[in-house]
Amino acid sequence: MLFNSYEFIFLFLPITFILYFYLLSQRLILGAKIFLVVGSLFFYGYWNFNYVPLILLSIFVNYSVGLSLVNHEKIKLSSKSILIFGILFNVGLLGYFKYTDFLLENFNGIFGSNIPLPHIILPLGISFFTFTQIAFLVDAYRKEAKEYSLVNYMLFVTYFPHLLAGPILHHKEMMPQFGSIYNWVKNYRNIALGLFIFSIGLFKKVVIADTFAPWATAGFDTATTLNLIEAWATSLSYTFQLYFDFSGYCDMAIGISLMFNIKLPINFNSPYKALNIQDFWRRWHMTLSRFLRDYIYIPLGGNRKGEFRTYTNLLATFLIGGLWHGAGWTFIIWGALHGIALAIHRFWQSLGFKMNKILAWFITFNFINITWIFFRAKDFESAIKVLSSMFSLDNVVLPEKYFKFLAEYNEVYFRFGAVYEDILGESKTTSLIIISLLVVLIFKNSMEKMMTFKPSHFNLIYMITILLLGISMMSNVSEFLYFNF
Repeated sequence: MLFNSYEFIFLFLPITFILYFYLLSQRLILGAKIFLVVGSLFFYGYWNFNYVPLILLSIFVNYSVGLSLVNHEKIKLSSKSILIFGILFNVGLLGYFKYTDFLLENFNGIFGSNIPLPHIILPLGISFFTFTQIAFLVDAYRKEAKEYSLVNYMLFVTYFPHLLAGPILHHKEMMPQFGSIYNWVKNYRNIALGLFIFSIGLFKKVVIADTFAPWATAGFDTATTLNLIEAWATSLSYTFQLYFDFSGYCDMAIGISLMFNIKLPINFNSPYKALNIQDFWRRWHMTLSRFLRDYIYIPLGGNRKGEFRTYTNLLATFLIGGLWHGAGWTFIIWGALHGIALAIHRFWQSLGFKMNKILAWFITFNFINITWIFFRAKDFESAIKVLSSMFSLDNVVLPEKYFKFLAEYNEVYFRFGAVYEDILGESKTTSLIIISLLVVLIFKNSMEKMMTFKPSHFNLIYMITILLLGISMMSNVSEFLYFNF
């Protein structure tokens, strides 16, 4: 069940909202929490109920390990040993479901064996709830997680607004909210604000991102060859598809959660405005960046053990970050490129150099756009197909309307004809790319709008308009890009 689906908007969300606050109004606090846990598990199991036992197993094991970390003196085991067991359990669970095929495929390739691939279906959101619980175990080890109610812990992990796509939560930032009496009554301002942000997110997802999707899919997966303009349109289409898809889903999650009086951490803050790669990762998937910094980069030594070790730690962190996103060499390459870029940026800073802001933005944006190619491509060959066409002048096709001005260059430097023929695009492809670029660079993002939100007739009309537009275009629902992470 996706947020951008009729069954979620018209059935699951209103029913869950009404019954949750009804139980709270009857002072059935524990019952309301249990109901929200059950509802979240139903939401999770709607796609495939067979994986509900898996998430329950993960919850119970991690909860038990967390309790053991608090009471390690009573069970005569060191807290470090318990933590290592918990991390190995989570990594093993994630590894089995997400990386078995990848590892066997590479093993077969290296040793010439023919071990059949099991083709395990990836459980929804396993990367998110696994990282969330690893963070909890480390916090428990550090004595920073102090609330150990089983119901509250289950709610923390299964809470449906964040379950499929994050953000990656900290135990300490959520538990006080679930326990606050001020959050147990309907807050009409939060409801209005939540609907407002949800509407923006829905519009981003189904109106903008899903418009880009066919062009990106055709360029990466269908077309065998691309001309120069098609290649750039393919990469930019995916760059903006991912932006509006992911930011839209983050907005919807934050908006839904606000209706329940729970504030999720901001996960997305205009990353394409970044002037360097470090700034990008402070704006893109912010809770993942926080996790990589606090639970991988700093434990590896961070920047405390010399420059060379710092660069090595950056590369290792982003190799892990790339592999977390997907089981494939293209994801590893993507992570490695970002790790190298961060190392170069740090070295540049250490020399005291500065760059013109426009040039800095241009380099950063194009680096991000180019590296997304490896993130999106189904294999290395598909990535090279798009990348090589982007920088080849051997296949430049211009619209027919320019023929009379450039006729002498026909078949010498240019060809004239259907520019977007291989990616099913039209003239609106260019227009939408330009408009999207202007939108992400010039206008306030949804989180900035949230901070300054005031109930008004204008905002009401604005919300209703974009909500209805979003709902009207949900007939062609595409899969959320982070759906299987």
